[in-house]
Amino acid sequence: MTRQPVTSDLPTQPFRRRSRARGQEVSRSANHAGASVQARSPAPSAMSLHTALGRRKYLTPDERARFIATASRQPPETLTLCLILAYTGCRLSEALALTHADLDQAGGIVSLHCLKKRRTGIVRDVPVPEGVMAILDFVHDLEPSERRLWPFKRSTAWQRIKTVMREAGVSASAASPKGLRHAFGVHALRSGVPLTLLQRWLGHASLSTTAIYADVLGAEEREIAARMW
Repeated sequence: MTRQPVTSDLPTQPFRRRSRARGQEVSRSANHAGASVQARSPAPSAMSLHTALGRRKYLTPDERARFIATASRQPPETLTLCLILAYTGCRLSEALALTHADLDQAGGIVSLHCLKKRRTGIVRDVPVPEGVMAILDFVHDLEPSERRLWPFKRSTAWQRIKTVMREAGVSASAASPKGLRHAFGVHALRSGVPLTLLQRWLGHASLSTTAIYADVLGAEEREIAARMW
């Protein structure tokens, strides 16, 4: 007589029902936990230093140096606009809104007015090198007044910056005024500027936005790591 496996005699149906019920309970618990984690997780930052394809949106130190060198061969007003963007990290609209009265020659300070919605009336003071202020004075004959330093349209300013970027051989993904702003942030942190001070200079409402400049990759990250070796 052929003996049937012992397991065939076991009442498996109730266990299967309980197993299915238990599986459904675990699944519901997992889904609930996942939803809770998702609800608690902070939303990803809207700003990134890289494109969707992983390309840089900021100038490297070499590109930044080439940009400034190339700007020195441009018409005077283009040169000064390039210097303001590179050395203050301001937005293009903020640069174009600058007047003679916004520059403190003695203190080497540029007073930038925040033009973003819901934040009007905020002014942040950013120090610039003495040489940059001297060039601004020479080109624009700085006298306290409300006259704009660059009385041309945003599109004209954008095109001038793009021309300098192209001649300097800056990567296409970084070749914009925003690329200079990002480069300023990365360069400041690489130079040891405290995050809270950089936040003030850039006019960020949240420190988490400024912290993204610490997320540098490639040669820049290796150089920072080398300081620990």
